[in-house]
Amino acid sequence: MTMNSVTLSATPKDNGYQSTVSFGDGVGISSAETYPTIGEAITAAALKLLDMPERLCRLDDTDILGSQSPAG
Repeated sequence: MTMNSVTLSATPKDNGYQSTVSFGDGVGISSAETYPTIGEAITAAALKLLDMPERLCRLDDTDILGSQSPAG
């Protein structure tokens, strides 16, 4: 089984930082807003991740390549 991953990141944009949630399968979701600090951008990414429970559930159902895991 391949390990799934989720990355929260902050990237400089304009006068602040843009938050991004990236999944191991290559999907990434970036904020339209910018945040004044890296910490605020990472917090925003974490909150966005919590707003996507269906995406988190799919991490248990499939591996990074999209094939069924032995438990699924």
